Amino acid sequence: MHIAVAGNIGSGKTTLTKLLAHRYNWIPRFEPVDNNPYLADFYADMPRWSFNLQIYFLNKRFKEVVEISQSKDTLIQDRTIFEDARIFAPNLHDQGMMSDRDFANYTDLFDLMMSLVKLPDLMIYIRSSIPTLVEQIAKRGREYEQTMRLDYLQGLEKRYEDWIATYKGPLIIVNGDTCKFGDRPEDFQKVCELIDQKLYGLFPME
Repeated sequence: MHIAVAGNIGSGKTTLTKLLAHRYNWIPRFEPVDNNPYLADFYADMPRWSFNLQIYFLNKRFKEVVEISQSKDTLIQDRTIFEDARIFAPNLHDQGMMSDRDFANYTDLFDLMMSLVKLPDLMIYIRSSIPTLVEQIAKRGREYEQTMRLDYLQGLEKRYEDWIATYKGPLIIVNGDTCKFGDRPEDFQKVCELIDQKLYGLFPME
């Protein structure tokens, strides 16, 4: 099976991916952040590096999707190819940080890839408000994220909500403001119960 965790920057995707991989013995696939050759440059100069960064992510994510489709194991993925193409690239284009030419080129490539990709068996979306995201981004202390513009984060939030409202596959929505799965075991258990019900038809014990 292919399980995916989606959510805005700082929503807790990596934390939840690690917890679920351990709980269900799934194989985790994490977003390539620490060794990303474009990320620091992108946050310093978004218009210059937006296309390069998005092509890098699209390439990495498509390779992952192909590997997942060929695997007999259950894999859980931290962020998906759909988020890159439906949220991050359009947001950059709308905010004038990716040219019409680059965005058209990117979109054509993504549409071609989508002819070979199917939806995950389960999408887990972490819905978090901007104050929660800002707090968690500050807490994890990545230097290149500290220059992130608030309007960039707000644009992503709107596109996430628009995308998830029309998402057609199996879906679970976790409230990242109130469900502190990384700190409270009882909250993580609630997430697991939702997953058990969706994937296996199991209901929590009274």
